[in-house]
Amino acid sequence: MRNRARILIPLVAAGLLAAACTGGGSTPTPSASQPQSSQGAVANPDQLPRNETLYTTGTQWGPPPNFNPIREWDSAVGTKGLVYETLFHYDTTAAKLSPWLAASGAWTDDTTYEVKLRPGIKWSDGQPFTAKDVAFSFELGKMETIPYHHLWNWLKSVEATDDQTVKFTFSKANYQQWDFMLYSRSIVPEHVWKGRSEKEVLDGINENPVGTGSYKFLSKDQDRVVLQRRDDWWGKSALGMEPKPRYIVDIATPSNEVAMGMLLQKGLDLSNNFLPGVANLVQGNFGLTTYYNEPPYMLSANTAWLVPNTTKKPMDDPAFRKALAASVDVKKIVEGVYGNLVKAASPTGLLPQWDKYVDQNVVSSSGFTFDAAKAKKLLADAGYKDGDGDGYVENKDGSKISLSLIVPSGWTDWMESARSISASAKTVGIQITPDFPDFNALVERRAKGDFDLLINNERQLSNSPYTYYEYMFQLPIQKQQNTVNFARYENKKAWELVEQLDQVKTDDTAGMQKIISELQQIHLDDMPIIPLWYNGLWAQSSTSVWKNWPSAAGGAPKTGAVMWRNWLELGGFETLTQLQPSGS
Repeated sequence: MRNRARILIPLVAAGLLAAACTGGGSTPTPSASQPQSSQGAVANPDQLPRNETLYTTGTQWGPPPNFNPIREWDSAVGTKGLVYETLFHYDTTAAKLSPWLAASGAWTDDTTYEVKLRPGIKWSDGQPFTAKDVAFSFELGKMETIPYHHLWNWLKSVEATDDQTVKFTFSKANYQQWDFMLYSRSIVPEHVWKGRSEKEVLDGINENPVGTGSYKFLSKDQDRVVLQRRDDWWGKSALGMEPKPRYIVDIATPSNEVAMGMLLQKGLDLSNNFLPGVANLVQGNFGLTTYYNEPPYMLSANTAWLVPNTTKKPMDDPAFRKALAASVDVKKIVEGVYGNLVKAASPTGLLPQWDKYVDQNVVSSSGFTFDAAKAKKLLADAGYKDGDGDGYVENKDGSKISLSLIVPSGWTDWMESARSISASAKTVGIQITPDFPDFNALVERRAKGDFDLLINNERQLSNSPYTYYEYMFQLPIQKQQNTVNFARYENKKAWELVEQLDQVKTDDTAGMQKIISELQQIHLDDMPIIPLWYNGLWAQSSTSVWKNWPSAAGGAPKTGAVMWRNWLELGGFETLTQLQPSGS
């Protein structure tokens, strides 16, 4: 558990995730005039004013399991970002941290960072929010199972020097990770959480959450959570912001087809699901909108990679991995599987938002593209030949090569992509068989290294490409690789460069570019992972009740219309503040 989340990223359900919502027994229905606030009572969506309610889906695929902000991977929608808040937000458009609970933050010397908090903030139970709450929240990381426990490998102490000031003292300054921490770590109230055991901190449901955020949980049911806006939220005066929906109802839809039907029937305002046929939806007279009005329609959220297990033959050979990369016809996947809802990845795999860090000279000299003839030549030159005439090359020792590519069962776009990869590999003589285990079984096999090839996308847009290279190169290899370096690729020089990058200040673009260029050269020379496409920030919005959704068009918000976990502090919350009732 210690390494569960160096940087926790919500796994985008890229496709038809076949998770069923179970029905619950009958529950009392509160009246419209007096909504029930207990977690057990259900706010009847038919009794919430439609013009004040935002209906969303795409994050939860079953009953809300908990309201614990430490559990950033499975907590109920809005736990982090709407109920609990972070010190900063990260503006992905301006590429900078925006003060939130913090009024400011700065390095006062090489190993000391000081945060000044906004005055007058209160918890939802009326208690004052102070620097002691911040210190307490970070000190929870001293518990070994807490996701940010690794922070204490280089954080020496955190101290509330007065009610509004927090001093962090480090043994060394890892600037890249620290900026990530500043907008990623939820702050919890010491007066509520003090005395909780490590198990309760990590695994507790946290049934009655007390946060500083703009919403509180009103009710839950097997297929939804309902949040209600706090009219006494501190940000109305301090930030000049207020989310427009009085209620947010997030619905766990059992399939993407159900989500599409609800959108078309105006029962949803925002779907963060992958929906095929978006072009027809946007161009038809359905009152639906996306960020772009032409392909790829969505912003890019993360990179999907083909990940080879480099501990197995022939994936342990860079020449074979480069041939494999040249064998994949990504254009067929982008057009045939996704209908141009995604973009083909750059050879580096860096998201479009990070273009300034791509060394085009390295890409020109060492990059790859789909080229069946080149793939065949790379295989032949490296000693992989079809000795028995069955159409497939063998290992250098003459043994059979028969590889399995695993993706989760039910993720239909990834399943089709796996079939496409298999077909194009066959044309160059590489035998790949798609395999579709259920998601939990896949996670177990991935962690143990019990696979040949897999598709993965567990690094989303962040404040820095550091998070991308930390995923790719992190050492040492553990017996269980839970969140990083599933390829089990060992390159000491590459990991040393990542650690050097960590200690470059995030505003030193030239310093970052120099190290990232070296990392790109290693990546393209050795191909530990093969970038395929940029997974979309799936967001289809209905304008029937709410308008002014984010759009590339002039004058529209440039944030992300997204309720995914860990995205509300990346612009998702700001979207809520810029919505307008369609009737206005």
